[in-house]
Amino acid sequence: MSEEQQPKAQTEDNEKIFRPQKIYLKDVSFESPNSPALFTKKWTPKVSVEIDHSVSMLEDSIYEVIIAVTATVSVEDKTAFLAEVHQAGIFVLKGYEPDEQERLQQVHCLRTLYPYASAALSDLVTKGGFPQLLLVPMNFAAVYAKKLQQASEQAEAADE
Repeated sequence: MSEEQQPKAQTEDNEKIFRPQKIYLKDVSFESPNSPALFTKKWTPKVSVEIDHSVSMLEDSIYEVIIAVTATVSVEDKTAFLAEVHQAGIFVLKGYEPDEQERLQQVHCLRTLYPYASAALSDLVTKGGFPQLLLVPMNFAAVYAKKLQQASEQAEAADE
């Protein structure tokens, strides 16, 4: 009977697994250095949004992926607010080659976390007394492809 179970265990070890385990808010920050004076100004905001990410291994095949979204909004050259959200997730990534795993982390994990980060950022801004901030959808596959292309071009330039 144990011989029958052993091949099944080997098959499971070779199986590719991508599974979110936990999604959580890791860090938030909100600053409104020029309020309440800005609440009396005409609302003509200049919005700047930066997105970054990090990946760390927690255990074998278990990773923490963090997407950091920072929004800086100014009105009449004065900062209305600076809001930052670090949305994190724990993901099981098993059975993938390193390049496949990197793609999963930088495309699929970020695609999973982004809506949560966007909602948390919007809630934070609204609770700060400002109009809702809705972020545009992100195409993480295109961002990743561009990153690979730039790395390839840099490698070619270094070889010359």
